[in-house]
Amino acid sequence: MIVAKKSLGQNFLIDKEVLRLIVNLTSIENKSILEIGPGTGNLTSLILEKKPKEFCVVEKDYDLAEKLKKSYKNKITIINKDVLKIEENLLFKEKIKVFGNLPYNISTEILSKWIINLKHNFWFDCLILMFQKEVADRIIAKSNSSDYGRLSILSNWKLNIKKICDIKPISFYPKPKIDSSLLIFTPKKNFYPIKDSKNLEKITRTFFNHRRKMLKKPFNQLFNGDQKILDKLKIDLNLRPQNLDFETYYKLTSEFENLNS
Repeated sequence: MIVAKKSLGQNFLIDKEVLRLIVNLTSIENKSILEIGPGTGNLTSLILEKKPKEFCVVEKDYDLAEKLKKSYKNKITIINKDVLKIEENLLFKEKIKVFGNLPYNISTEILSKWIINLKHNFWFDCLILMFQKEVADRIIAKSNSSDYGRLSILSNWKLNIKKICDIKPISFYPKPKIDSSLLIFTPKKNFYPIKDSKNLEKITRTFFNHRRKMLKKPFNQLFNGDQKILDKLKIDLNLRPQNLDFETYYKLTSEFENLNS
């Protein structure tokens, strides 16, 4: 009997219907596949049935990694490391498809790491990822909503995001206390040019540190009240951070880079 470790945020997906839904979201045959957090191998087995060209899994839990080695032998490559310390873009020579029931406690950190490190050449074709529902709601949120914020703006910068479905706690072992959501991410062909993603992080952090207050204070802090930028981007400083759409934050970042270049 495998005991889930709370310290690693483990909740194993056991619902066969949901597992089949996941593997049918994209073509797997003769493709390079990466699975994050395979756990007990429930999804791993179904992916193998689809005959991938190469298949690598990242499992931080030593005990689970050893069980996977015994179960699958040379059918998969197992990396027994923390996913946050891996350079995924170096694992394969070609673009890959990523599956992941991400540990709830570091899911946003994993996604943010991938997005921040993205260059013009994407290392993946798609990301099919599971999050706790409240995190997924923040990822897909649009402006003028309470869930909209830094994660929404960062996630939607270079990626198209589609929500597939919500998943109830009964689909997992052990049962989490909250619902989960399945999202699929695909690269955008065109996205707003920002020189350094860290600047987008800085802009959104400064504005959303006081999300309930008007834009005047963070704008003055970053741009010293530059009226030309306000006029150019048609920004009303009486609005609040959640009232500005994605594009405006990307443009603000570009203006910030121009001022500091």
